[in-house]
Formats: sequence, C-alpha cells, structure tokens
Amino acid sequence: MSIYISGSLAYDRIMTFPGNFQDHILMDKLHMINVSFMVDGMDERRGGCAGNIAYSLALLGESPIIISAAGRDFAPYGKALEAKGLPLEGIRRVEDVFTALCYITTDLNSNQITGFYPGAMGHASGYDFPNLNAETDMAIVSPGNMEDMRRLPIFYKEKGVPYIFDPGQQLPVLNREDLLAAIEGSFACITNDYELNMICKTTGKTEDELIGRTLWLVTTLGADGAVVRGADGTETRIPAVPVSKVVDPTGAGDAHRAGLLKGLVRGLSLPEAARLGAVSASFCLEKMGTQEHDYTPERFCQRYEETFGPLPQGIF
Repeated sequence: MSIYISGSLAYDRIMTFPGNFQDHILMDKLHMINVSFMVDGMDERRGGCAGNIAYSLALLGESPIIISAAGRDFAPYGKALEAKGLPLEGIRRVEDVFTALCYITTDLNSNQITGFYPGAMGHASGYDFPNLNAETDMAIVSPGNMEDMRRLPIFYKEKGVPYIFDPGQQLPVLNREDLLAAIEGSFACITNDYELNMICKTTGKTEDELIGRTLWLVTTLGADGAVVRGADGTETRIPAVPVSKVVDPTGAGDAHRAGLLKGLVRGLSLPEAARLGAVSASFCLEKMGTQEHDYTPERFCQRYEETFGPLPQGIF
C-alpha cells in the first residue's frame, strides 16, 4: 500500500520588520514605489504542500511517496525527510535552479509582503510510478507544478487509483476545464470555504453539482471545523479540536489532509477520517512553521479521545 502526494516543496524564509509598512510608503507616490525594510530577524523553514502533508503522515506512521521537483539546494531538506523515514524516489532533482522559495516579511500589524520564486516547481516531476497498485494505493493532488496538477488526475483515473483533488493556492491559474476535469471522477475534492466559492464561480457549478462529479466534498472552516458532504446525500460537521494556544495557522490545512489520508488508508469512511484530520491539524496550530510539530501515537490518541471518544482500532 502506497500513498502518493504530488505538490510543492519549498523553503520559507520568514522575516520580521519592527515597524509598520504604511509608515514608509508615500500614498501619493504609489506609482513609483522604491522602499527598503531593515528586518530584525530571519528564519528559514521547510515547507511546500507535498512536504508538509508527507511530514504529518510520517508522524502518523506512514511513508508516503512525494511526487515533486526540487533544486540544487535541496540536500538539507532531503536529509530531514529521510530522517522521518520518507522516501525521496519521487522527487526530481533539477540542478540548474533552486528549490521553490517564499520570502515573507511581516510588520507589527501582521501585514505581509511576500515574494515567491517557483524555481524547481516549474518542472514537472516526471515520476513513472513503477509500483502503482490500484487495489491498495491512494493519492492526493495538492498545489504544485501545473503540468502535474493537470496530468495526474487523468492518470489516476486511467489507472483506477482513488485520489483527492486539493487545488488550493493554484486556483487562480486553473481554468474551468482544468477544474472540472480534475474534480470529475475524484474520490474527494478538499478546499477551504473561500476556495470552494472560487471553484463554483470559475466552473459555473453549484456545490450540489460538484458533489455529482466527486464522491465527497470536504470544506475546512478554520476554527469552525469542517463540513463533509457526500454524493449519497449525507452531510457531517466535524468540530475543530481545541488547542491550548494557536501560534501559527500556516500548514494546518496540510496537516488536516495528512490525518484524512491516514484514516482512509486504514479503512475509515471519509467522515471518520476527517476526525483524524482535525486532530492532526490541531498539533500544527501550536507551533510556528509547517513542519515543526511532533507527537507520539499515545499523545495523538489522547487528543482524539478528548474530542471524539475512542480512537477506531487499527489506526496505529
């Protein structure tokens, strides 16, 4: 049994500006901005949707295969993944560019200026899936290289592999035909509520019409949990799992997807698996960064039981 995770791998460089951007921008000169901000801290963290999902799945005892591309600076990231027991066989190395890089500068009012360099993410993975097994395997297509996001849903359908479509931040560059082709025949489509509205607007389809094209529609709602709607007409609300303190919401959605996948490959229904997703996301919320949280199976079980009752058997 294998879990295939396609999507981005990236470094996040997070900087803090000890002031307010607006104090350094002349409103009557917006047509010719030339500003420089002296930051008082910089932290580099591993990120990217595929890397984040795989990391949380590793915490849950799985060894998914990451389908992505990385650049010439990937070695430290790769070592960190291997240290978690994650294989690197699906990661294409592109030696003449850097791994995707996100520069984020935040001021004291939590305003952000972000620059994103796609780097190796501009290259398709080219992975040939030598051991694909439609009877046991599962996949998720998360935000990443556009060629992969268009090709892999078609490939998985041809091979009979159930997959989750997770368009996320690539929604602005996916057109109507891209979205409908990826959603049609998918096991599930997962988004937050804003992204779902974007899909409906771009495709001209209602939520009910989208459910007719996929088996499950999963909508995450932040602190309000998630809604799971099935093609069978069912609707299940999954509450968010309480945490002691929300430190950083970045990456919680990816952690949620990891828990969801864990439940599905262990035989749970999607509403049941979404409860694992809620617990997985809660641990990410408590740490700064998308791959900084950690827990034992015992701690995960304890938190699950505090919200949902006994953990289904066979998860760990």
